[in-house]
Amino acid sequence: MAFETAISGLNAATTQLDIASNNIANVNTNGFKQSRAEFSDIFTGSNLGVSSLAVSRGVRTAAINQQFDQGNIKSTNNNFDLAISGGGFFMLDDDGGRVYSRAGAFGVDRSGFVTNSAGQKLMSFSVDAAGLAAGTPTPLQIDTSDVAPQASSRVDVGVNLRATAPTIALPFDPTVAGSYTNSSSMTFYDSLGNSHDAVLYFVKTAANTYDTHLLMDGTEMTPSAGGTITFGTDGKIASPATGQVAYNAAAVPGANNMALTLNYAGGTPTTQFGDTYSVNALDQDGYTTGRLASINIDDTGRVFARYTNGQSRLQGQLALANFANVQGLRQAGNNGWIETFASGIPLVGIGGSARLGNVQAGALEDSNVNLTEELVKLIMAQRNFQANAQVIQTEDRVTQTLMNMR
Repeated sequence: MAFETAISGLNAATTQLDIASNNIANVNTNGFKQSRAEFSDIFTGSNLGVSSLAVSRGVRTAAINQQFDQGNIKSTNNNFDLAISGGGFFMLDDDGGRVYSRAGAFGVDRSGFVTNSAGQKLMSFSVDAAGLAAGTPTPLQIDTSDVAPQASSRVDVGVNLRATAPTIALPFDPTVAGSYTNSSSMTFYDSLGNSHDAVLYFVKTAANTYDTHLLMDGTEMTPSAGGTITFGTDGKIASPATGQVAYNAAAVPGANNMALTLNYAGGTPTTQFGDTYSVNALDQDGYTTGRLASINIDDTGRVFARYTNGQSRLQGQLALANFANVQGLRQAGNNGWIETFASGIPLVGIGGSARLGNVQAGALEDSNVNLTEELVKLIMAQRNFQANAQVIQTEDRVTQTLMNMR
């Protein structure tokens, strides 16, 4: 029986060597989780019926479990390198199948899908008008098309006009400096995305009263209901009541006519205080054509495409998954796992919710292998193998002694 016991010990030591060598081989594999062998004795009982004489008959490998503790997170220069700080896995589409991984080295293929080196596609939720994740996860595809231009239609103007400025008696003439009090320049965009230079002039005609003049490409635009602004004794706009001045549509060659509304009562309203003239806000809603400039991903997994015209579009929100029993997952290669009956169904959500960690863009998770520990395990496995081999040699000598007896 000693032969069988020692052979089981040799098998156990070999398993331990295999696991340690695999851990060491993957010490630099992103998202790799080290494995650990768990052994148990083999108990057969006693033929004599005396429990105190029962003898174990060796060892067996009870389980090989992966350790899903967090690996170190290192920064990279690639926005598509992703790491999960905390629990959970990236959801990947593998030709219609579902794979789960902690390895976040991704890129964009020729069709715009975000994939890993094995061609598996990163899954995400679509987002609704409010920017909230909705529906079921689908492969994330980056929209690389240009952003269409938007014609300017509304401008928020926030300036301070000096209360002690003198009144202007000269008729308004943009070429004569003394015919206006202050001016500010801005840029408008037509329906084709072409830019147009505009200048807004303020002319103080009486106490607390200013006429406004808006010129685009050197041509004055006509206000639909007068362009005079009056201020109360508190320095705030008294009229128009809405704080807005609308202009009749102006013809733009090759593009739609441009109708503009200047809002002097926006988030930063126009005032008349005793301070000097200052421009605090000139925000307009138009923009030119934009090309994709970069992709940014926040800690909840929201994917933003940013364009050269300053606009951004929400492309989707990464879908993360966790399991009631991660030890029940089955390895699928390429740093991936697949669900099993033992793992339970995937619990899907977004970064930072429930038991799911935050997404860290521009970073990768290192293997959680402790190289020093694995080298010590190699030494222990080697000694265990030698010791069990010595048992076989001893048993062999005993057997030979018995066979040589006469």
